[in-house]
Amino acid sequence: MTYTEKFQELADDACSHVEGILPEEIDALIAQGAIALDIRDKEEHDAGHIEGSLNISRGKLEMNIERKIENLDTVILCYCDAVNRGALSANALRKMGYVNAKYINGGFFEYRHLVLVKRHLLWTA
Repeated sequence: MTYTEKFQELADDACSHVEGILPEEIDALIAQGAIALDIRDKEEHDAGHIEGSLNISRGKLEMNIERKIENLDTVILCYCDAVNRGALSANALRKMGYVNAKYINGGFFEYRHLVLVKRHLLWTA
């Protein structure tokens, strides 16, 4: 998808302020208590998501996050389909005091691809 120049500048700036997590790290982090936060719209979440993820759309994130995740030290792994909305969300959460807000680099698209590759390797082994 092609984004406007100003939107991409905002997303790139957000990426420079928060940590991006590789899809390979997600399952281990969740097992350690991290929360996968799907910031896509409900329809996108319903079509597929990281198992056990919390869904708060980007448009309502700042209004609703404190009711869902009270502990500011919680590791939060924000994701969208790719990178931009996840990074913007993680940066907004960081500004709200969530010191361990991160984004999934590659988003759900890369995570889903990784899961499919792992399944294929198991099936062919």
